[in-house]
Amino acid sequence: MRTDTHTPHFGDGGGWRDNATRYALLPLRIFLGVTFIYAGLDKLTDSGFMKDSGAGSVGDMMRAVRDSSAIPALVDLSLKSPAGFGYAIAFGELAVGIGTLLGLFARLAALGGALISLSLWLTVSWASDPYYYGNDLAYLMAWTPLILAGAPLLSLDAALRSRRRQRSGGYR
Repeated sequence: MRTDTHTPHFGDGGGWRDNATRYALLPLRIFLGVTFIYAGLDKLTDSGFMKDSGAGSVGDMMRAVRDSSAIPALVDLSLKSPAGFGYAIAFGELAVGIGTLLGLFARLAALGGALISLSLWLTVSWASDPYYYGNDLAYLMAWTPLILAGAPLLSLDAALRSRRRQRSGGYR
């Protein structure tokens, strides 16, 4: 009795299910990459965000969440230089987003995204009640498969790996 009722080939070999499995992380990579690039650019282009105080400033936001955060000392650290913290987060989001989207140092980019999401969850969205209203926890979990798998397809990492393999005669 046959159980493989799907079409056996699609694309470069293997069944269509095999191809779907290989490309399963690509939508997540695109979503997280575009979202983090957008978040970084949004912060950098918002004239009020990079200020120590004022409506919409990173300084006022951090002061507002200080007492409800899981790690107030982390918020205190950011309050030593709110604008510097804002720029660090914005440029970090840009680097993570670009690395993820291009698949360049993809595991490192995903780790950076997870660390940004973790720090925002422990500070900004920690007091969300119920906890699942805070989106930073969901982002933290979304980064996990990319930390584990990297960007094996349609990425600069894959192209570099293929190039190294060709130079070493296929032994890699």
